[in-house]
Amino acid sequence: MALMDFIRKQFIDVIQWTEDGDGTLAWRFPMQDMEIQYGASLTVRESQMAVFVNEGKVADVFGPGLYKLTTQNIPLLTNLKNWDKLFESPFKSDVYFFSTRQQVDQKWGTPQPVTIRDKDFGAVRLRAFGNYSFRIADPRLFHTEISGTRAAYGTADLDGQLRGLVLQHLSDGIAQSGIPFLDLAANQIEFAKALAAELGPAFAAIGLQLDGMTVQSISLPEELQKILDQKIGMGMVGNDMGKFMQYQTAQAIPKFAEGAGGGSGVAGDAMGLGAGVALGQVLAQNLQQGLQQPAPAVPAAAAAALKPEDVLATLERLGELKAKGILTDEEFASKKAELLKKLV
Repeated sequence: MALMDFIRKQFIDVIQWTEDGDGTLAWRFPMQDMEIQYGASLTVRESQMAVFVNEGKVADVFGPGLYKLTTQNIPLLTNLKNWDKLFESPFKSDVYFFSTRQQVDQKWGTPQPVTIRDKDFGAVRLRAFGNYSFRIADPRLFHTEISGTRAAYGTADLDGQLRGLVLQHLSDGIAQSGIPFLDLAANQIEFAKALAAELGPAFAAIGLQLDGMTVQSISLPEELQKILDQKIGMGMVGNDMGKFMQYQTAQAIPKFAEGAGGGSGVAGDAMGLGAGVALGQVLAQNLQQGLQQPAPAVPAAAAAALKPEDVLATLERLGELKAKGILTDEEFASKKAELLKKLV
């Protein structure tokens, strides 16, 4: 009976893998009810490596080339199977092929904004997107840590793990780059290099090599982008109170226009008209003052005087801007002192 079982066995004399281009990283050669013939040929093509696993342990790793499976070129398997005693017979061993070509255009991104620390703005929540490429560099390590005994293992199976690694090291990559947030968009190549340097060891720990990293887009959440736009506008006018009031007036015009359109009946139209006239007068006065020669000098106290209720209203507005992060504590204190000096 044992002799009949031996005769029915099929012997493998050619071992090879032709990739089908579907993103397969690891593939197990079908070995069910089959044994490898002594002297069989193993073909490992460029961009491939082959791993022999015997009794659950990696026995040999073969790079590109054509091999005859004899005692001369597989010493580790020889020791495991006692081929050193010229026991020339078929043997059973699992053979795994690994693709070592570059896996390109792998996407990464932040599903939700991530918080980073920026030297200009403190804590900032941002979103970023890009792609990367990698390859298997150590098939022995990749087999023991990732793919295991599965018949096939592809890039789709690894996608979530690698995306998580990118997000995990995103904040460290920004910190290592030393690039402020406002300059990240103009220095995406440097940021990508810093991120790749952070990710390299994490990829190597599972047998991979990170070949390329790109950053295609960096942005803030919409609500934070609006605040940043206001802060940039304030930075342009500096500590000039006149320019500050002009800036606030210009920002308020669209809101007043929306309010006027949403009003009901004559009252709404009157409110919108009144607001528009008042704002128009302010802008007209500012324009006229810029075009005309300076007016005759008046006592400094009278020129600088403001009504107490106007000062309090302006201070409240400045306090709101400071609470939103548009004004810094120093800017708020400076403008507060300037307003208090104008009280009579």
